[in-house]
Amino acid sequence: MTYWRLHYHIIWATLDRQPVLTAEREKVLYGVLYGKAKELGLKIHAAGNVDDHVHVVVSIPPKLSVADCVRHLKGASAYAINKMDEREGQFKWQAGYGALSVSERNLERAVAYAANQKEHHREETMVAVYERIDGE
Repeated sequence: MTYWRLHYHIIWATLDRQPVLTAEREKVLYGVLYGKAKELGLKIHAAGNVDDHVHVVVSIPPKLSVADCVRHLKGASAYAINKMDEREGQFKWQAGYGALSVSERNLERAVAYAANQKEHHREETMVAVYERIDGE
């Protein structure tokens, strides 16, 4: 068996940063994220969101690329949300994502940050590097 400890903080947003992640859609999103993670052999340490973006702290085995994991997570969740409420138009994620490697030493801090997204945004205590999605 291969030993690995590869942790990432991944962030992605709704199309055009539209505030469309409602409480109902959140339930579907999290169900799909954790289900797809299990299927892929990922370990989600924490996930959190506000109405226009998502944070996931995840351990990814070396057999999978970060890009493939994000593609699967975004694709499966968009598909499920669209199946949930077809009448409201098509739900889409914005292209791209942010991905930061997380050391074992900082894993707990990244987990707390992702899990408390609503609080960080409400109190304006965001950490800029954890909020980056594009290469600007």
